[in-house]
Amino acid sequence: MTQADTTGHAAGAGATDQAGHVRSNLPFLTLGAIGVVYGDIGTSPIYAFRQAMAVRPGAAATNIEVLGLLSLIVWALTLTVAVKYVFFVTRADNKGEGGTLSLMALARKTFTNPPVWITALGVLGAALFFGDAIITPAVSVLSAVEGVELVQPGMTRWVVPITLVLILGVFAVQRFGTARVSIVFGPVTSIWFLTLGVAGVAQIIQHPEVLWALNPLLGVQFLATHFGIAFVVIGAIFLAVTGAEALYVDLGHFGRKPIVLAWFGLVFPCLLLNYFGQGAFVISHGVENVSSPFFEMIPEWGLLPFVILATMATIIASQAVITGTFSLTQQAIALNMLPRMVVQHTSAMQSGQIYMPQINTMLMIGVLVLVVTFGSSAALSNAYGIAVSGVMIVTLSLLVVVMWRNWKWHPLAVILFGAVYLLIDGGFFAANAAKLFQGGWVPAVVAIAVALVMWSWMAGRKRLAEKTRRDEVPLQFLVDNLAKKKPNTVPGTAIFLTSDVEGAPTALLHSLKHYKVLHEQNVILTVRTSTSPRVPDDEKVTIDAYNELFFRVIVTFGFMEEPNIPKALALARKLGWKFDIMSTSFFLSRRSLKLGQKSGPLRFWQDRIFIRLARNASDATEYFHIPTGRVVEIGTQVVI
Repeated sequence: MTQADTTGHAAGAGATDQAGHVRSNLPFLTLGAIGVVYGDIGTSPIYAFRQAMAVRPGAAATNIEVLGLLSLIVWALTLTVAVKYVFFVTRADNKGEGGTLSLMALARKTFTNPPVWITALGVLGAALFFGDAIITPAVSVLSAVEGVELVQPGMTRWVVPITLVLILGVFAVQRFGTARVSIVFGPVTSIWFLTLGVAGVAQIIQHPEVLWALNPLLGVQFLATHFGIAFVVIGAIFLAVTGAEALYVDLGHFGRKPIVLAWFGLVFPCLLLNYFGQGAFVISHGVENVSSPFFEMIPEWGLLPFVILATMATIIASQAVITGTFSLTQQAIALNMLPRMVVQHTSAMQSGQIYMPQINTMLMIGVLVLVVTFGSSAALSNAYGIAVSGVMIVTLSLLVVVMWRNWKWHPLAVILFGAVYLLIDGGFFAANAAKLFQGGWVPAVVAIAVALVMWSWMAGRKRLAEKTRRDEVPLQFLVDNLAKKKPNTVPGTAIFLTSDVEGAPTALLHSLKHYKVLHEQNVILTVRTSTSPRVPDDEKVTIDAYNELFFRVIVTFGFMEEPNIPKALALARKLGWKFDIMSTSFFLSRRSLKLGQKSGPLRFWQDRIFIRLARNASDATEYFHIPTGRVVEIGTQVVI
């Protein structure tokens, strides 16, 4: 979920795939995928191999040890990214969309009554993504700016200030949208990958024996002979595959084919060449003489432009994570997993171009604090990995459900696949969890806090709905009584919003109590969110008539869609309802929540969190794009 919508929903003639991407635009979609999907994993060579070498104790490393570390990186990229994500995960699309919440919705579709643990996995995956979102911009930009230390050693003290300025700039421009800037993402990142490949080839030519690292037994041998530090090494190796989740998250923006072509056509070969090049450089110079092989293997004349290019690449990687967080939050709100927040659309052409000021501010503060607190990418790398590896386990867990229930795989095949990748992903998670007290607690704390907020919101909504249902009057009963004793009517249409399809809206009851009149047309409107990312226009609105006074209208939006009620109701004209916004009044209930008696400390604090979230939720009028001049709000107090 990133700014990929800028290029992802291209227009033009020609056949389209399931997600609506025009096949004739395949080269442009592939170029866009290079810039957006692979921005994060493309910056991993800056620090991944360096950290892997740094965790090995001793002043010198043998060639076999260097080859062993390289072999681990090569096969981590191959098994985790090329096989798991490219061949399998990207096939688990929810009508063209990907990501943890899309996968959760896809898995839930196969159950009549979805088990709670599937929803819990979705909450956990989304929360872990937030934990990763504050780490990626900090470690990426810091690692690139640190390259100036090689250009000018006296610049060391300026690394953190420069990083802070760059990060402030990145977050400051979010409100203007990324449509124009993202046009250059693909070309710049393509140049970046080509530069990585060329830099690696220059070193491989001098020491071609480094290609022996393709042998997976060298990696196994390294772990066997360094058993005492195996977990630490695996944690460092994992840095090479961070960003793999973007292949799935951005599936709906580009489609599977461009993502696969970009990976095998450019990204994967260039990453491997660069890692091999770093290994060759270390072999030729000795590990004790190399502190940052990524930058040191670049000729002195090209170092400054290379640092500038690396900084641009890390900014692009940060941009993808930031806008991805906006999109994930929007999905969570649509699925009622988070309270409504302000969503500003920065493009009139692309619905995916959004800006969320509250999320932007929270992310910015978190990233700035991390940069100041840790001060270097080496220190911050200890905090990197727990969240990403956790998301991978969540994705795997939901994927095996889809394989079993959607794809109808044989249970033994599902178990075998799950066992193999649970061993790999579980090993990565355990290795990163070992760094919990060296900085790994940061994303863990963020993820726990977000999960607590999401779970409290969902639990609070459920309790509020149950209490409201107990206190309200059945709608059918009210309609029947009003049909027998018809009150005075006034011209126009009244639309009463309610989440309960059976109960009479509180706003309707209060309106009758105080005004003692009805409109000529009274619409009980319920907005639902589908488990599909988008709902076709001809399926968005359903209308049922109780009598000549009352109508039931249900509007269904996909969880990736903007919930615009006036536009949806305009579609109802095709069903025979002549909807006129200028003769319509929208009646909303504004609940004032009060804390009731305590029922245990956990429930008490969960209710307090829910009430605080509800009070700070954005206005329903703005969220559903209802004209403010047509809204009547009726207050009511509810004790929970």
